[in-house]
Amino acid sequence: MSNAPVTHIDPAKFAADPYPALAAMRRDAPITYVPELNATLITRRDDIHREEKRIDVFSSHQPDGLMTMLMGENMMRKDGAAHMAERRALFPALSPRTVARHWKPIFARAARDILRELVPKGHCDLVTDYAMPVSAAALTQITGLTQMTYAEMDRVSQHMIDGCANYIGDRSVETRCHAATALIDAHIDRMASAAAPQSALAVQQAAGLPMDSIRANIKLVISGGQNEPRDAIAGTAWALLTHPDQRARIQRGDNTWADAFAEYVRWISPIGMSPRIVARKDVVQGVTFAPGDRVFLMFSSAGRDAAHFDAPDSFDITRDTGPAIPFGAGPHFCAGAAASRCLITDIALPMLFDALPGLHLTGDAPFHGWAFRGPTAVPVAW
Repeated sequence: MSNAPVTHIDPAKFAADPYPALAAMRRDAPITYVPELNATLITRRDDIHREEKRIDVFSSHQPDGLMTMLMGENMMRKDGAAHMAERRALFPALSPRTVARHWKPIFARAARDILRELVPKGHCDLVTDYAMPVSAAALTQITGLTQMTYAEMDRVSQHMIDGCANYIGDRSVETRCHAATALIDAHIDRMASAAAPQSALAVQQAAGLPMDSIRANIKLVISGGQNEPRDAIAGTAWALLTHPDQRARIQRGDNTWADAFAEYVRWISPIGMSPRIVARKDVVQGVTFAPGDRVFLMFSSAGRDAAHFDAPDSFDITRDTGPAIPFGAGPHFCAGAAASRCLITDIALPMLFDALPGLHLTGDAPFHGWAFRGPTAVPVAW
């Protein structure tokens, strides 16, 4: 392991709210080894932004990593030419142009259908009744797995990200993850010759990628493409409902839904970290890393770095969120960022608040997670 100073955490408290511990790390030991995670955490924004790009040292190639072992070797676990080849193969399904011209109207139709069923009920849980199906409807189309139900899509995504964050080795979590990947494989087999040409499945087939890579990349798209929009839709809505003055700024035209989304993912990053493996010996800020060391780049901590953000623990849609890196940086910048922004800021949030006048919270909204974080429930009425 690295020779970084050691910081202990309580895993349960860290999952309940990682931000106090991360603030202490940034202050006292910004690069620190956490025995409970068997990893060295890099917590300051500038260090993360710089080191994430040095793939010759902090490599994404992790053949023994949880994601690779559970989901197959996807493009996120490759570097250099191998990564770029698969990223180019997937790009036609996720490019800003494809999102704007093809996916956006599909996203809007699905959201209207979901809201049409919700309106007469007068109350719901924004996580399970709105954000989840809106995200899943988009993802079934993008992946090409259109025979998968919304509930299945949400379940397999959650079980995979739980598996990828299972650093304590819970066997039940691993078992659920294997069941999820098996179900995805069954849907890929079912749709292999029938997926829409713009889908992730079809464009990868057209590019000639081997089936093992296609399967792994579809699982990657699902693992991030369901939970991140789901949690960001429900979480941003909750943030605006608890900050009515900022919601009013959007209604007046002083700020935009995009401002709210950008501030929310800075404040509570749905994807809190990215793991790396040290490929060669190197020294960063006085810490010596050895080959094989596991490193976590803590995006969630970067978003609260006081060196870049005043009052970083506060939600403020008027701030400049430019330094935040919730989608990562460098060659592994999230390939689905354009689709996520479109779904959330152009469709899900404005349509939600337009369709449900008087929308208000009816209870607490608990949050959970550190590698992936979001509200587990957002009870509302209108």
